[in-house]
Amino acid sequence: MKMSGAEILIESLKKEGVDTVFGMPGGVVLQIFDVLYNEKNLKFILTRHEQGAAHAADGYARAKGKPGVALVTSGPGATNTVTGIANAHMDSIPLIVITGQVATRMIGNDAFQEADIVGITRPCTKYNFLVKSVDELAKTIKEAFYIASTGRPGPVLIDLPKDISGARTDFEYPEKVSMRSYNPTYYGNKWQIKQAAQAILRAKRPVIYAGGGVILSNASGELKELAELNRIPVTLTLMGLGGFPGTHPLFLGMLGMHGTYAANMSVHDADLVIAIGSRFDDRVTGKVSEFAPKAKFIHIDIDPTNIRKNIHVDIPIVGDVRNVLVELNKELKTLEENRNQLIRERDPWYSQIKEWEKGHPLSYKKSNKVIKPQYVIEKIYELSGGDAIVASDVGQHQMWVAQFFKYDRPRTSITSGGLGTMGFGLPAAIGAQFACPDKLVFNVAGDGSFQMNVQELATIAVNKLPIKIVIINNGSLGMVRQWQELFFNQHYSGSIIKDMPDYVKLAEAYSIKGLRATNPSEVEGIIKEAINTDGPVLMDFIVDPGENVFPMVPAGAANSEMIFGESAKSVKDKTAAKKEKKNSVLPA
Repeated sequence: MKMSGAEILIESLKKEGVDTVFGMPGGVVLQIFDVLYNEKNLKFILTRHEQGAAHAADGYARAKGKPGVALVTSGPGATNTVTGIANAHMDSIPLIVITGQVATRMIGNDAFQEADIVGITRPCTKYNFLVKSVDELAKTIKEAFYIASTGRPGPVLIDLPKDISGARTDFEYPEKVSMRSYNPTYYGNKWQIKQAAQAILRAKRPVIYAGGGVILSNASGELKELAELNRIPVTLTLMGLGGFPGTHPLFLGMLGMHGTYAANMSVHDADLVIAIGSRFDDRVTGKVSEFAPKAKFIHIDIDPTNIRKNIHVDIPIVGDVRNVLVELNKELKTLEENRNQLIRERDPWYSQIKEWEKGHPLSYKKSNKVIKPQYVIEKIYELSGGDAIVASDVGQHQMWVAQFFKYDRPRTSITSGGLGTMGFGLPAAIGAQFACPDKLVFNVAGDGSFQMNVQELATIAVNKLPIKIVIINNGSLGMVRQWQELFFNQHYSGSIIKDMPDYVKLAEAYSIKGLRATNPSEVEGIIKEAINTDGPVLMDFIVDPGENVFPMVPAGAANSEMIFGESAKSVKDKTAAKKEKKNSVLPA
């Protein structure tokens, strides 16, 4: 049966099981939107900006566990998705971005709304395609979904010229994909798995350090089995939150710059670190030369380029995390007699960890006069029963959410980890709500980051999405202000936001209910009212503007050199003294 390129695109998406597409129309994709006009089985969500579309598709993918899809026009429509594509690339999120392109005969002629989006996105996509013939289109789409969702997942871009959308050909969708140069390794080497099992049993102070790969490969159950079977404490990266229950007694909390004292000290003193689906990001390792200096490393990852990139690894295992953990657990069970005896020898290690947890728990100075941001997050967790998806932006609030919301299930923490994209949270919450319409979805944002994609309030309002928006309003770009306070002699250059909009009135302008709390006594009532409201609600919490995120590992320091609220003053004094000394030697 002959079909146009536009019809082939839509039919192919349906064959891939796509039910929702986020995007905006434009001149070169009008033939595609004309097909969508009568399409009943594929929902198109009109966002108010192409960046919002890319983030929404990303949020959908993270919550649903299948590729998200964005459809935009050429030129500025395409370039507006680049931040969203780079964001998905850094966090290994499966994304299909379809961009319109000028007609093939016009490419390279500076045609109206032409941009070389294939060239622009080459460094931040897993792969990208420029479709040059309608006969290639169905095969290209099949390959794009295969590449995006297999191996280490990532974004794939399909650039579709206008004349290809209009050209006609026989439609036949391939059932299988065969790409000679692309063959991910799914199963770990058996000898290396045996070596890993022996190392785990020999260790006196083992720690599991797991990341987003656990969630991407649906390996949470296998990770829990490994930890419980061998009584190994677990720390997670920001991307790994939810991959292991946040309320589990073996959970140490998050690792790294704003991780817990117990997690950082455990890794620092460990004799074996079992890294699973994580990439030793600099926010996790701190000073690399002093990261886990006494430990041997096992590293399990599907991407071989991640292994030994930042850290020397003693036992590398390339493979899908879930498959490897299944085999590793099986191997460890065959050594049951030795295992029970060796686990008993680790009692001093567990006692030490308990001391660290007791000595430096996550905490903050409570107040009955000013709202503490940590208190807001604690109340959201308590009043939702922890049964919610939380999409956060980037900044101080993101770290408070990571510290004080205890994620027990995978795919409930939606955040920008690698790229640190302000403005991600609101559109990502839209995607997550479409992916999980029956779930309670929060978007926690800072007053600075919220304004970066504020136009998506219209998308929420028009679609009546019951998202609960939480603005942690401290009148500044809080994380920048915190660094300036601690390390730049309190020179708040460009970080204080003046002339803030009235967020309650802004919400009401979009026909969204707006609530505000200025006193701690109002926090609980407002969150309850929002949860009990059927539609979307925006909550503006005016919080302590001087509150900082602690613990903190200063840039360039080792994870064992964390600073806390009470020690921050000495850091500030040290910075000021350094500056004074520098000024004293300057020529007059």
